[in-house]
Amino acid sequence: MTQYLDFKDFFDMTKTDFGDIFDGVENPYDILPLIGDYVLKKGPELGEGYTQIKENVWVGEGTKIAENASITGPVIIGKNCEIRHNAFIRGKAVIGNNSVIGNSTEVKNSFLFDNVQAPHFNYVGDAVMGFKSHIGAGVILSNVRSIPGNVNIRIDGELINTGLRKFSAILGDHVEVGCNSVLNPGTIVGRESVIYPLSSARGVIPEKHILKNDGRKFKKRS
Repeated sequence: MTQYLDFKDFFDMTKTDFGDIFDGVENPYDILPLIGDYVLKKGPELGEGYTQIKENVWVGEGTKIAENASITGPVIIGKNCEIRHNAFIRGKAVIGNNSVIGNSTEVKNSFLFDNVQAPHFNYVGDAVMGFKSHIGAGVILSNVRSIPGNVNIRIDGELINTGLRKFSAILGDHVEVGCNSVLNPGTIVGRESVIYPLSSARGVIPEKHILKNDGRKFKKRS
């Protein structure tokens, strides 16, 4: 497969303890089918600083988990995270250090770098979220097309078949997504970009750009 997207253009690989999942992949979304097996292999090797709290669930020291949060393995949750009230982590997930999974947020088959925040009523399915990326209340990372078939990405006019039936979004480091926005399947957001509240995002949003909720894109002022 031709390498259309270099994950190093989106992520600072020093901002995760689990960057080896990217070894040998071409596009950043290529890790999505690997997450479950990666956790099952990596979890037992974590050692000091991690505790296995239930079957196939490993949690780093300093992490706080609300009593009514629901977590199903295979999952690795890093150190000093907050898993808040009614959070639902339903398998095949890696959540980086100092991250927040908040009230009524659902996460599945996703990889989160350190310091990610999904704090209020979010859905994060089949996604990769970069360092210090943040999604506002009610943001949905939609992972399945309305019309059956694999998720496609259009880059420079070329339609690329990802080979994945479920794939929501790639969010680069320091991305901000405003409240109640929907990122449609196959959305790619470059580093330090901003998506306005109430937006319907799709396709590629280059790094350091602003997507307004009428679909217009502007380069951020330096």
